Amino acid sequence: MRITHDTDLNSILWFTMLACAASLILPLQGSAEDRYREAFRPQFHFTPERNWMNDPNGMVFFEGEYHLFYQHNPFGDKWGHMSWGHAVSHDLAHWEHLPLALAEEGGVMIFSGSAVVDWGNTSGFGKDGKPPLVAIYTGHYTTKPLQNQNIAYSTDRGRTWVKYAGNPVLDLKMADFRDPKVFWDEARSRWLMTVALPAEKKVHFYASPDLKEWKYVGEFGPSGATGGLWECPDLFPAVVEGGGTKWVLIVNVNPGGPAGGSGCQYFVGEFDGNRFIADTRGSSTPPALWADRGRDFYAAVSWGDIPKGDGRRLWLGWMSNWDYANDVPTAPWRSAMTIPRELGLRKTGDGMRLVQKPVHEFAALRGEHYHFNGGTVPEVNEWVQKNKLQSESVELSVEFAPSRAENQGVRLFRGVSEETVVGIDRDHGRVYVDRTRSGNVGFHPKFPGKNVAPLARPNDRVRLEIFVDACSIEVFVNDGEAVLSNLVFPSRDSRGVEFFGPVDGTLISSVDVWPLSSAWRK
Repeated sequence: MRITHDTDLNSILWFTMLACAASLILPLQGSAEDRYREAFRPQFHFTPERNWMNDPNGMVFFEGEYHLFYQHNPFGDKWGHMSWGHAVSHDLAHWEHLPLALAEEGGVMIFSGSAVVDWGNTSGFGKDGKPPLVAIYTGHYTTKPLQNQNIAYSTDRGRTWVKYAGNPVLDLKMADFRDPKVFWDEARSRWLMTVALPAEKKVHFYASPDLKEWKYVGEFGPSGATGGLWECPDLFPAVVEGGGTKWVLIVNVNPGGPAGGSGCQYFVGEFDGNRFIADTRGSSTPPALWADRGRDFYAAVSWGDIPKGDGRRLWLGWMSNWDYANDVPTAPWRSAMTIPRELGLRKTGDGMRLVQKPVHEFAALRGEHYHFNGGTVPEVNEWVQKNKLQSESVELSVEFAPSRAENQGVRLFRGVSEETVVGIDRDHGRVYVDRTRSGNVGFHPKFPGKNVAPLARPNDRVRLEIFVDACSIEVFVNDGEAVLSNLVFPSRDSRGVEFFGPVDGTLISSVDVWPLSSAWRK
């Protein structure tokens, strides 16, 4: 935050106290490389240098930089004092930490929201002919039950921010009204906001010519999963494999996720500028569709202003779950983001379904390539032992041949009494991740267990692309038709890899392994 004429004396005093207090809490020690050798510290997932993090916010691309803001507590490693942390990347793999962007002050926390490049300077915040970055966020009042929408702007590539003197810009006088996601509606030459009414299980749509004055134009819901609060919505067109586009509406839900606790649901349909109409395939209401079937994927939203020459829809999510997020055994930081993913749609017998693939930029982290041409379970395990492959900062791609056999898969983070199992249950037509014995599972009773994703064709070949980091496993099934993201906290000596399944016949068509270098090591 930069001190300007828009900032009163009380705000100056509060921000000064905040900065001073933050400098006294958990001072950073040693080099950045040393800090990223801490227990369970991810090597290629984004984490804050220290303290608490949750929802990704304000994700926008501008002048060669992917901006990632995030819910952050500058004072400690549990939820509280919500402000916006900030980092930028040139390649979605390597991140540079920047100073706190938007700080809690005057009894108002900075809850989730989005950011846009105001190319036409509709807001009037631009300077010297250059467009401003404008953040649209929820103000959460700590002394009364009130949430409303506010804006701030930056004219120096997001390095400093000024809160708009006319805040709030949208206020329904409600206790739960949050998480605005804004984009430029090019067809109608206006800004469009999607924002959640959590307790009502609805999203509202608002339009604006200048990011300051907003008009209600429509709403969606309740529909799909309504067992928890609706949060962190997103609305965007997605490319369909084979041609065409459809609109996707993201609604994160807590609780009520498919594996328990928080989860990310989506709807596919059409948007006419005012209303979103979900595909129902003849039923009265659309089913609950889930972007990720793991335990740890929430508050996912997409980047705005990706150049048209790129054309991808990119997003990531918070890799945790509100059931136990405040208790995970990490320090002096808490929480990570998933790896960035490219989104699309695929036609299936059940309708359009979201597909996710790791961004291609992550190939730059790959080290030596290990390839297995195919064979039996004993043969692939012999190959694993020969090459001394381990469950540590690695990308593993494995294709299981068509089969009607029972369970088969791979055990990761394997030790004397620990393992995390990624399996294919062909009898029940599903892929699963079982972290019951994955290491430290005792910090919360809801942490251990198994989560599953359905297989469209359980007897066909099954391809799993698995990203293994210090405290997480992300499994992409059959080129992104399903994803399971899970935290795990294994002992330091539990790094084994072992395939399992029937020992007769050629069951594994191929295995490719790439150790991944640390994104934090120069």
